[in-house]
Amino acid sequence: MAYPAKTDRDSILATALEQVESEGVENLAIRSVAAKLGLAPNALYRYFESLAALKAALAEEARLQMLEIMQKAAGRKGPSETIRAISEAYLRFAQQRPRVFALYLKTSGPDSHTPQCARNTEFFLEQVTRVYGEEQAWKASHALWAFLHGLAVLLDAGVLPPEEAFTSLKFGLQIWIDGALSSSKHR
Repeated sequence: MAYPAKTDRDSILATALEQVESEGVENLAIRSVAAKLGLAPNALYRYFESLAALKAALAEEARLQMLEIMQKAAGRKGPSETIRAISEAYLRFAQQRPRVFALYLKTSGPDSHTPQCARNTEFFLEQVTRVYGEEQAWKASHALWAFLHGLAVLLDAGVLPPEEAFTSLKFGLQIWIDGALSSSKHR
């Protein structure tokens, strides 16, 4: 039996992401995604065995989108400028797409060490290594990621208005980069 042309994995993911962006992941349902595609819910189960499987695929899609945004921001910049660019892109993604960003951070359960999650971590670590060197890269990347995530959470909660969050980002990045310069003098 042939599947309708408008039913494919990418169409389902795109429609589900739209729903997450407008209504939140907590309101995501197989039935509502199917309805938006003009299909019976059973058609989606051919691609995703459950709502949990669809959410896991959406988290992977959010991670892929974040990686593409960070790679584009990095371009061919020098090490410090790359860190600034990917950090700003990360925070901008969190600000502009908070519900998709929440999916990006979803790392509990069976999807916690997915290939896409590993690719994002590798890319981030490679950029940090360019600034801090291999010996301190893991610690430095955790510190930077925690800083970025903290700003994203404060921004989403309304504790920091966008202009203050981005000003704090610049200030914190300067301290982080200065720390790399300082630690390289002591090596």
